[in-house]
Amino acid sequence: MKPNKEVKEWYMEYKIHKNRPGLLGDIASLMGMLDINIVAINGVEDRTRGMILQTSDEEKIELMGRMLKKVDNITINAFRTPKLVDRLAVRHGRYIERDSDDHKTFRFVRDELGLLVDFLGEIFKRDGNHVVGLRGMPRVGKTESIIAGSVCSNKRWTFVSSTLLRQTVRSQLSEDELSPNNVFIIDGIVSTIRSNEKHHDLLQTIMAMPSTKVIEHPDIFIRESSYTYDDFDYFIELRTTPDEEINYENITYSVDPF
Repeated sequence: MKPNKEVKEWYMEYKIHKNRPGLLGDIASLMGMLDINIVAINGVEDRTRGMILQTSDEEKIELMGRMLKKVDNITINAFRTPKLVDRLAVRHGRYIERDSDDHKTFRFVRDELGLLVDFLGEIFKRDGNHVVGLRGMPRVGKTESIIAGSVCSNKRWTFVSSTLLRQTVRSQLSEDELSPNNVFIIDGIVSTIRSNEKHHDLLQTIMAMPSTKVIEHPDIFIRESSYTYDDFDYFIELRTTPDEEINYENITYSVDPF
């Protein structure tokens, strides 16, 4: 009796040059004959289609890829193990904008809050240490997006420093709040410029934990602390409009520690 092979997933993306009737049906039929399952499918950007595929036979995937490269009406753009951005592209029908020079940086505008929340939720579901920097001007939706992402990932969120309800910093947390399963929300300006020594000690404890930390205003946090760009796994930029400039010249906080 042959042992069961592990079922794996692939992301396939192709550009349509001529969208003739029956094109998708022909591609789907080929996959069906090869016993390759289509888990998800959607149009991605202009005349591009993305699919999440699943099979236990990697040779069949490779064979299908070679065959589709011979189809004149399409060009295969991607054939790989699905990344987070691939799954979200199929789910939402568009790619997240990514900095061409800094692959850690992803850009969103306020109209894309649903996509941002989904992106954050997928990051928050992962175990272990993840540090996310979130750039954006006041009242653009940064904190609300973090909370919504926590809800999507079924995680509890804990404010370490914040200006959402009142301008405060924490000097201690309860045992429940210090759980590594929580999402810790840190205001980079409040925690580094407008805080006290007890808060700094708490901050170091949290940063060393194998947990998810989201730091608003990460550039100020890096500038005013011992942490560096390399300590971050992702940077997210949220703007009201695509051309909005993110700067900190007029942002000042007075803080009431507790």
